[in-house]
Amino acid sequence: MRKSMLLFVVLSSMMIGACSFLDGANQSVDYVKQATAHINKLSTFAEEAPQLIKDAATNPETKQKLEDQLLALKTEIEQFNLKSVPAFAKDIHQQLVEKNKVLLDEINQVVVNGHLVLDKLQNSQILATITDITGLINRISNLGS
Repeated sequence: MRKSMLLFVVLSSMMIGACSFLDGANQSVDYVKQATAHINKLSTFAEEAPQLIKDAATNPETKQKLEDQLLALKTEIEQFNLKSVPAFAKDIHQQLVEKNKVLLDEINQVVVNGHLVLDKLQNSQILATITDITGLINRISNLGS
């Protein structure tokens, strides 16, 4: 009876450890996916923005679209910064949060009272900051491997 009880305890401990390991692996994959999706959204905006900025000068609908995208990015960034992070990703996440805060400040400077001020956007560093953030994608991708 004692041997079977001991065997049960050992096997139970191993299964709990395996579940814990799998949970950690799932959290790792989830974080990498979420961080990659976040950076991809920023990158897509940066690719589309120059043409939108140019068109927004003469087209109020395009200006509204640009304003909506900036406000959506702001919300996305704020939500991403609040994500819980697995221990292995804390350093890279902190770097991402710091760069995101710079980007939030820049967005807040070009969106005044909820409305885009186009000339402020044209003279902002938003696209350069996004490029800086997208430079972290390789480090984030390596977290998953």
